[in-house]
Amino acid sequence: MANPNPMASLLAVPAAAPREARAATPVAFVDAIAAAYAQQGKSPAHALAQAQIAPALLSRADSRITATQMEAVSDAAMRELNDEALGWFARPLPWGSYGLLARASLSAPTLGVALKRWCRHHALLADDITLAVTTAGPVASIAITEHRTAGPIAPGGALREFCLVSMLRNIHGLACWFIDSRLPLLGAQFPFAAPAHAEAYRVLFDGPTDFGTGPAAIRFDARYLALPLRRDEAAMNQMLQRALPLTVRAYRRDRLLVPRVRQVLMNQPLDAHNANDLAARLSLSARTLHRQLKEEGASLQTLKDEVRKQLAMTLLQRTQRPIKQVAQATGFQNEKSFMRAFKAWTGLTPAECRQHDANTAQGHETSSNTQQKSFTR
Repeated sequence: MANPNPMASLLAVPAAAPREARAATPVAFVDAIAAAYAQQGKSPAHALAQAQIAPALLSRADSRITATQMEAVSDAAMRELNDEALGWFARPLPWGSYGLLARASLSAPTLGVALKRWCRHHALLADDITLAVTTAGPVASIAITEHRTAGPIAPGGALREFCLVSMLRNIHGLACWFIDSRLPLLGAQFPFAAPAHAEAYRVLFDGPTDFGTGPAAIRFDARYLALPLRRDEAAMNQMLQRALPLTVRAYRRDRLLVPRVRQVLMNQPLDAHNANDLAARLSLSARTLHRQLKEEGASLQTLKDEVRKQLAMTLLQRTQRPIKQVAQATGFQNEKSFMRAFKAWTGLTPAECRQHDANTAQGHETSSNTQQKSFTR
């Protein structure tokens, strides 16, 4: 039977390498599934057996299971309980609910529209929480507002962590899949104290994770919201057969490569002399680097020139470094090549540029002094 459920195994921590069956997922997430069974007065024995998880593991806080086991126990539990939310909400979400949400967002023109649509439609399924997409300058956030003051997902509830982490993992994984790209996180935050298995959050959410601060949220570069969706109905049908590849975020491709290239060139100019060096730092091949930059309407040489010019101008205007040191700091092999490039960028030599800036600053100071004298007469 097809699995139309992108919520399955959201907390499966992927192994370090694709072929490893390393146990890295905290057993606390299985404990939460067992609590969902207890709410319905049922036993999780069958689901545990399906995933080959020994019941004795649930009593050991330091136990770990594999990503495959987490997927299996999640899948079995959602089917047996007929609740894709696994006891989080006041009413169960029947099997296929989250698949319908994903389908309803597929026709959106951009990721931002798709995510806002998904959040709006989720409120039709459950009013226990509200999800919202917001932007503040260059940063976008997806945050969860909690509405339950009692019950399993209220503060102190047995399923609160499981619910909040699962919801953010789900929408983040779906966002990556929609645009067929990594969506690197700038950070995540949660309103509960750091759990004993907090080290797992380093894999669950890239970027720093803060605990004890609310609301539960993830943050990322707002420019991703403008990217178009790159999936169709056929791709949706295929993805919904099995959700684990969606949720472990195995994306290496990043459709916003230009900012990453600029950052490396600015922070590590001496280690990015050529395309091979730069591509290696971005975990890409040189060929892929050039192709993706072309798709984004940029070229490596243009970006290098822009960053080097910006850095050179800053060093010339704000420091008294010799021209030779400025050339080295901006990644040039020698002073002559730097002077030639700088003249092509600005029409001035580095020395002429520095002198021009000094004259301009002196002119502003003279004008300011003249004005001050006129006010005191």
